[in-house]
Amino acid sequence: MDRRLKSCRVSQAGWMTIAVAAKSSSPLSQSELADRVGVEGATMVAMIDRLVKAKLVVRNTSITDRRVNHVVLTEVGYRVYDTVREKAAAFRRETLSEIEPSRLITATELLEDLQRTFDVVS
Repeated sequence: MDRRLKSCRVSQAGWMTIAVAAKSSSPLSQSELADRVGVEGATMVAMIDRLVKAKLVVRNTSITDRRVNHVVLTEVGYRVYDTVREKAAAFRRETLSEIEPSRLITATELLEDLQRTFDVVS
């Protein structure tokens, strides 16, 4: 997938960060974004630094707590999100087309169960 995203100038890790921010109903803090992506805070800071430099996101200081930065996609960031989402959908169609839908549903349910289990344990 990284190879397919190269033309968008965003890595898979960057894309995941953009996707989580785009899907959120309200701006996420850097720490909330790190938790949802599943990385350490310092890793997220570096990721956001790269995305800010690429003009894909901006940091907005919280009006209630100046120590908190909310990460917001820019217009360019939303365009990249839409493009990458389309490429990811095409990739999924290509790679999963030979697998029966019922088996994909079973696999998805298993992975979701495992994720819930890991979330409780950690």
